[in-house]
Amino acid sequence: MNPTVSIAVILTVLQAAHCQMIRDLSACLLGQSLRVDCRYENKTSNPLTYEFSLTKDNRKHIIQSTISVSENVYRNRANVTMHKNLVCLYLHSFTTSDEGVYMCELKATNDYTGNQIKNITVIKDKLEKCAGFSLLIQNTSWLLLLLLSLPLLQAVDFVSL
Repeated sequence: MNPTVSIAVILTVLQAAHCQMIRDLSACLLGQSLRVDCRYENKTSNPLTYEFSLTKDNRKHIIQSTISVSENVYRNRANVTMHKNLVCLYLHSFTTSDEGVYMCELKATNDYTGNQIKNITVIKDKLEKCAGFSLLIQNTSWLLLLLLSLPLLQAVDFVSL
């Protein structure tokens, strides 16, 4: 086989094997909790593993993980929820001592191209409040949102049925 063709075939296989990619990492305050949203694109139904960590004072602290062991100091304060293409870390009782660089690391089973990693610097005074409705919009079809809003639209006489 031609060496150029071999390299092209290998690159194509590696690109196809790349199962997920982190698209966006954002942070906001939800009451007294920090919420870190890790949005990703997934091209497979293979199980997804994750790790959220915090780097401060040049030391990595694992907050929640299915890849390695979480630190005791965060176990009772943190939880993770997974929605379609979204992994959310909630760190309760968030204070300035929790400021630093937060990292989201994702890996799909049988993805041999390595883990996907994104970082975000979190400073409490610079965080915006989370918009509860935005999470609903990101994870709900527009048709369902329209159906849910019909009574409201009727109440303000915007739509008459």
